Amino acid sequence: MSDIIGITMGDPAGVGPEISLKALAEMSEADRSCTLIYGNLATLEAAKAAIGIDVDLTDRVVDLPIEGAPLPFGKLSAVAGDAAFSFIEKAVRDAEAGKIGCIVTAPINKEALNAAGHHYDGHTGMLRHLTGSKAAYMLLASDRLKVIHVSTHVALQEAIRRSTTERVLATIRAGDAHLKRIGIEKPRIAVAGLNPHCGENGLFGSEDDEQIAPAVAAARAEGIDAYGPISADTVFYRAYSGAFDLVVAQYHDQGHIPIKLVAFDTAVNVSVELPIDRTSVDHGTAFDIAGKGIANHGNMNAAIAYARKLVAGGRK
Repeated sequence: MSDIIGITMGDPAGVGPEISLKALAEMSEADRSCTLIYGNLATLEAAKAAIGIDVDLTDRVVDLPIEGAPLPFGKLSAVAGDAAFSFIEKAVRDAEAGKIGCIVTAPINKEALNAAGHHYDGHTGMLRHLTGSKAAYMLLASDRLKVIHVSTHVALQEAIRRSTTERVLATIRAGDAHLKRIGIEKPRIAVAGLNPHCGENGLFGSEDDEQIAPAVAAARAEGIDAYGPISADTVFYRAYSGAFDLVVAQYHDQGHIPIKLVAFDTAVNVSVELPIDRTSVDHGTAFDIAGKGIANHGNMNAAIAYARKLVAGGRK
């Protein structure tokens, strides 16, 4: 497995170029020597000028063309969306070929992506398609709270439909395998309920009893240390306090809200069950501040650190 980290620059009109450069500039010489930015050199040079730093990009950029580059910062466009897709596609192919060990993605803009004809719900769906994977799970990781999602970017009605026994069990398995890979020998996994108070014995819905509880029982029968369903209004606090290593959230906001409350600037988005490794910042393109040189790159540093942990551990 390659020890090279490949950072995709994200939407060239967003803060991705800035946070990628700031992270690169702060690295040790050894870390920088095994880091590549997949993006556009003209855009990165414009971002360097905006930040006011002088980092040597020689041999550190996989330079891909953008018509009219550098594009205006902060302006949504199909050209920028298409460019963001091209950076990711190239990095995926290099990861599949073993040229890089992990992809770290800077933020993309879903509206720009779709305007360019790339119809995905975000990075995870795109990566699943590009790699031909049947499934991919979004795991948000912070020091004290980790959450994996049964579903993400779908309407709430669809998310409820997706909380099937099979899907919940698959998510538990994926989370258990990932935590073992990063060194947690026997992960303690809590599964959040779907309905208030897990349905209160059918008073507020039957999904928790009929769909989620059987998934937890099946996981335990396989030797996974799973618990639940546990009411979502208490399970995240319990995990944050140390009772569990991971929470399985049933839908996007159920998992994202607690993570963003306790680790807004440091949480890392990790794609689980893909044939390649990928981590990401957990924020958007921030068009309102793009090109001003003020974007905080702490989240990018955290995503890179997690990527290096995956590369060091190898793929099992």
